Order: sequence, then C-alpha cells, then structure tokens
Amino acid sequence: MSANVPRLYHFAAAFGAGGLLTLMVLFNGTLAVHGSLFFASWVPHLTGTFAALLLLLILRPKRVSATRPPLWAYLGGVSGGITVMLTSATMNTALALSGTIALGLAGQVLFSLFADMRGLFGLPKRMPSARDYGALALILLGSVILIFFGRSA
Repeated sequence: MSANVPRLYHFAAAFGAGGLLTLMVLFNGTLAVHGSLFFASWVPHLTGTFAALLLLLILRPKRVSATRPPLWAYLGGVSGGITVMLTSATMNTALALSGTIALGLAGQVLFSLFADMRGLFGLPKRMPSARDYGALALILLGSVILIFFGRSA
C-alpha cells in the first residue's frame, strides 16, 4: 500500500480534531459571554501553557536540534490569541457556532491554496488543481447555506 493513501486513522484523527475545534470555539464563546474577549483568549492559552510545562517537566525530552527556530515561528501564539478572540466574538452573533467554524475552514483553505502557490514556509510551489478549487467552492457554498439559510431549517 502506498504511503500517500489515507488510512482509517487519518480520517478519525481529522474528524476528532474538527470535533475538538468545535468544542474549543463553543467554550471560548461561553467564556466571552461571561467575561470578555481578552479573558476568553487568556484562559485557554494559560491552561495550555501550564499543561505543556507540566508535560515537559514530566517527560523531560531532549532537544532535537541545537539551533533555535526562526522568529516567525513564534507568531503562532499571537495569531492564535487573535483567532480565539475573533471566533469568540463571532460565535455570539448571528453567525453562531456553525457559521463561525464554516468561515474559519474557508479561510484556512484559501490561505493554504495561496501558500501552495507561493511555496511559503519552505514548501515546494504547487499550483492548485481543479479538485482544490472544487473543494473550496463546496466549502464556500456550504458556508453560505449555513449562514443565510440555517435558521429556517
């Protein structure tokens, strides 16, 4: 069997990650209702920081490389904080949870197509195929249906 063929656990991991993402947005939106957007962003980030530090103390992993990562690698924390605040804000609007997740997915797919075309992050340049554009069209169509026609269902 080829290494590029997806296996059942790949699909299970992808669906599990999507489910956890939905729960995270729901929990962060609830925190924003009872606090503020800043509070909704800090709670999961501080919790994750303490959990990561605890795991590092318990497992004591060895450094794989002596070189430091590039500075842009640390921007994930900044963009993550902003993402949590924006999703917490939009979840409590007419978009609701489904619309927020759908538009987030559409944004991720758009950026990944752009990154493929430009060869960002040291990856080889790859032009999107008709299948990639078809997937993007279906995601955008699903987002429109969820946002504009979801309440009447």
